[in-house]
Amino acid sequence: MMPFTNPMYTANMNPQQQAWFHAEYERARKDEVAGVLFAFFLGMFGVHHFYLRRNGLGVLYLLFFWTGITAILGFIECFFMPGRVRDYNAAQAAYIASHIAPTAVSRCAACGAPIEPGAVFCFNCGAAIPGSAPFRPQAAG
Repeated sequence: MMPFTNPMYTANMNPQQQAWFHAEYERARKDEVAGVLFAFFLGMFGVHHFYLRRNGLGVLYLLFFWTGITAILGFIECFFMPGRVRDYNAAQAAYIASHIAPTAVSRCAACGAPIEPGAVFCFNCGAAIPGSAPFRPQAAG
């Protein structure tokens, strides 16, 4: 399969970290077609939920498959599976990227609270952030 090419996750990584990210992502990612097929053919047993590591729902489907309701739900869910698989893959990519290249969190010198990038004042204690440019509105003219 083609590696995950969204630069949002690999923008601050060197080439070695990018290769590591792509290798880990390929191991963790799930296929949309497989998810749809699981939901369509084995949805009554909850296999599509186990596929996306939603084990609680998978067990629930296993407990109630004899009612036939889970077969109907599995058929309906096969139309939602591509989006769910994309969400799962995006969550996996974010998790992998955060562990390969963790972002440095700057902290307020006065209270130690984390500071948002670009902030002029600490949101916790209100202290001015050294080195940040104060906001100056432009004069209308």
